[in-house]
Amino acid sequence: MTKPVFPLRQAADIIAALRQQQEVAIVDVRDEALFATAHPLFAVNIPLSKLELELLDRIPQRATAITLYDNGEGLAQTAAERIAALGYSNVALLADDLAGWQAASGELFIDVNSPSKAFGELVEHHNRTPSLSADEVHQLINSDANVVVLDARRFDEYQTMSIPGATSVPGGELVLRVRDLAPSPETTVIVNCAGRTRSIIGTQSLVNAGIRNPVFALRNGTIGWTLAGHALDKGQQRRYGASSETAQRQAANNARNIADRAGVERIPLATLKRWQQENRTTYLFDVRDVEEYAAGHLPGSRHVPGGQLVQETDHYASVRGARIVLIDNDGVRANMTASWLAQLGWQVAVLDELQSSDFSATGNWKAQVPAVAAPELVSPQQLITWLEEGQTQVLDFTTRANHLNSHIPGAAWLLRSTLQQQGKKLLPEARRYVLTCGSSLLAGYAVEQVAALTGKPVFVLEGGNAAWRAAGLPTEQGEQQLLSPPIDRYRRPYEGTDIEPGVMQAYLDWEYGLVAQLDRDGTHGFRVLQLQAVNA
Repeated sequence: MTKPVFPLRQAADIIAALRQQQEVAIVDVRDEALFATAHPLFAVNIPLSKLELELLDRIPQRATAITLYDNGEGLAQTAAERIAALGYSNVALLADDLAGWQAASGELFIDVNSPSKAFGELVEHHNRTPSLSADEVHQLINSDANVVVLDARRFDEYQTMSIPGATSVPGGELVLRVRDLAPSPETTVIVNCAGRTRSIIGTQSLVNAGIRNPVFALRNGTIGWTLAGHALDKGQQRRYGASSETAQRQAANNARNIADRAGVERIPLATLKRWQQENRTTYLFDVRDVEEYAAGHLPGSRHVPGGQLVQETDHYASVRGARIVLIDNDGVRANMTASWLAQLGWQVAVLDELQSSDFSATGNWKAQVPAVAAPELVSPQQLITWLEEGQTQVLDFTTRANHLNSHIPGAAWLLRSTLQQQGKKLLPEARRYVLTCGSSLLAGYAVEQVAALTGKPVFVLEGGNAAWRAAGLPTEQGEQQLLSPPIDRYRRPYEGTDIEPGVMQAYLDWEYGLVAQLDRDGTHGFRVLQLQAVNA
């Protein structure tokens, strides 16, 4: 069967479009660990392995100019075919892949969320964001000084490891919560993350908001703390509480002032609805915490906490040049988040004049996924009978980490990208195949491919690994059958407590060099405001 031919898009044309702030979606379809080795600044990672689970929300407009690439692995063609089949009409391949980008003098970045991390370094460079070393903060804590430490990461990251005595206050909540956590203006406030970006943005948020307290970032976060030889806490539960009316009112005034100065627009619902009908990408994010969102939100909005949206804008708003509209119900979190997104070069608006009745939808956000032909399902009870009889091979498409932690006995772990590259020779011989993952959602998209390669009956485990465990059936741990290399996730140098010191230091050195790399790249469009503190 002849493969469809997709046009080639030149790197120079994409670079020009970025500089002109046109809508651009540059998609790296490799698995995340490979993406993290080298990519253009505004490339977004939507791996072929889980393309269907992410594409529709990350690139919602079917007419968006999408350029796909890999690094010679042959994945981009297959991704283009799948995307075109979903109704996307402007799909192209990057001419000569990454080599073509470099040949056009395009800069290559490493790691993940590179735009936000580079922006954080630029913010510190321009604003001289105040910071203290790990030794200085350690001395403050141990001397019983009047100090609070606020951890700006997600709560799950905070629980993994934290500075002794720190309280979890994710970055988007800082301006709203700080006055209640440090009611005396004499209290020194320390903001930390695992590395640098979220502590810089969090600290500068408090400075911009006119907090009267002395405010400092913990320089280099938990990495710096660890490299200085200090111990971290684990499993802590301290979280922010409700904000007082006075603190909320002050924070709202300051946040709106900053957003106005950053050029944030304000629009009513009618304008949002008009924008959503136009042939341009408009993202709608609710930046409150997950409990508030679940209790009531604007229909069609996606929940993304404000701090994480600034940190991972490329993941949520994957079309550079799109519009972003933010929602809250307090006048603080949307404005503060918007002020940063505007500086990151986005056209951003805050939805104004909302009424409580507008927050009519309830429950957690659910991703849009393409329809798939209903697979033939097998129950966990039937599967265990088949496994006892033999000649049945379970293929597990969950994450490698989840598979190692717990999987069906005899299951083989693999990625759809590896299956695409190696074909039938990758798969163990069997009379039938049963596909699974956490819920079996992703597994359903692999049925056609496995059936075509093997010519054997292919089933999907009803309810996936979760249903298997819920039925009390046996599981095993470890590396019994790993058919793909460990590339589905990039191991961040700032996560966990077992990272080699040299790896952590190399990561910090990379961050220090990002401002110079931005200068060489020339496509970023960032405009850092050097704001004078607003009186609290």
